[in-house]
Amino acid sequence: MPCIHVNNQVLLTYLISIKMKQDPDLRITELGLILPPAPRPVGVYKPILVVDKFLYVSGHGPVNTDGTLITGRLGADLDTEEGKIAARQVGLTMLSTIKTHFGDLKKIRRVIKVFGMVNCTPGFDKQPAVINGFSELMGEVFGEENGIGVRSAVGMILPSNIPVEVEAIFELY
Repeated sequence: MPCIHVNNQVLLTYLISIKMKQDPDLRITELGLILPPAPRPVGVYKPILVVDKFLYVSGHGPVNTDGTLITGRLGADLDTEEGKIAARQVGLTMLSTIKTHFGDLKKIRRVIKVFGMVNCTPGFDKQPAVINGFSELMGEVFGEENGIGVRSAVGMILPSNIPVEVEAIFELY
């Protein structure tokens, strides 16, 4: 029987990509991430909605592990890096909501669309850099190919002075 020689780095990259596709919950554990409690809706809407093979997730703000909100306005109270950290926390909050209301993250095939909103002053123009915090987290959890979808990042005034709000659409298996 012939022996197949494979570059160890190529094999490792391949195995890691398979693991990320197979078990996002395991990736969360491996990355040492802690999900905050899933927030309750603050209005008349559903946190998630499944239609056909798509999971729609309502807008989420950054919830800390103790249930409090991160607050502040980019360009006034927070800098770009602090906003990026808040956007990453929005991602963790959204994952918590998905697990609470939908279940197993393995049912998610990929991120389709992200709409990122940044609470900022009129002169602040780094909204895409802030929303990278969310997108980078999704890439870490679902893999770069499936965790990064199409995206918009805009500036506006957000409720409760939260720095970032994100809504997203996921494709299901």
